[in-house]
Amino acid sequence: MKKDFSQRVDWMVDSVKDKVAHRPALGIVLGSGLSGLAREAGGEKVDYGEIREFPKPTVEGHAGIMHVTDSCIYMAGRFHYYEGYPMDDVVLPIFLLHGLGVRKIILTNAAGGVNTDFEPGNLVLIKDHINMMGTHPLIEPNHSGLRPRFPDMSSVYSADLRRIAQEKADKKLFEGVYLALSGPSYETPAEINMLRSLGADMVGMSTVPEALIAGFLGMEVLGISCITNMAAGILPEPLNHEEVMATGKKVEKEFTALIEKLIDELSG
Repeated sequence: MKKDFSQRVDWMVDSVKDKVAHRPALGIVLGSGLSGLAREAGGEKVDYGEIREFPKPTVEGHAGIMHVTDSCIYMAGRFHYYEGYPMDDVVLPIFLLHGLGVRKIILTNAAGGVNTDFEPGNLVLIKDHINMMGTHPLIEPNHSGLRPRFPDMSSVYSADLRRIAQEKADKKLFEGVYLALSGPSYETPAEINMLRSLGADMVGMSTVPEALIAGFLGMEVLGISCITNMAAGILPEPLNHEEVMATGKKVEKEFTALIEKLIDELSG
């Protein structure tokens, strides 16, 4: 983290506080193609361009709008390391949510299925992750005043929140290990074979930096991956972002129903 990071966080939070009246303790970060959930929720809207220090998402399917209701803050759009943003920028939304009072957070993403038991359209609860992005959002000379220096990550994803998600789902959900790479290219078949041998069930290019910071800040984390495609080498078709968006659209109704139940349960 750069030397002025703590100041950036203060500026960012202050720039939003006078724009929204609600202070819910629950937040959600919506992955590719899932921004429709925030539109349906309505509430107070803050464009990312109005938030000091915030960059603008450049990936299709990430609207770049924060919706704030009395029960939840929806982040419709995230920043990715592969877009060229430094990790400081990638994790700013998590510091913002924490600064606004969020203590439970749902992180969603579109992921490639590495586990061959999965199918496109499955929703999978993240029980753990593997960070292979080649960097970490807390790398710094420790001049920002952030503590602890060596945070424990033995239980980043809340077992209690996964239990609640299983109870609220219409059917038994898979649980798996999410592995994050920097991207932006999709993986090769050889890389997927390697990732499977390492214990990965799904692979993507986000979420892990956010989960690391949320855990560092003491937030309870629930991670949900939408399997939008099978990873390279499993099926004969080439991979493309249009498939990710299309599958996200198909599963949107099921995903929305689950999230709405979770918000009702967790915001009480």
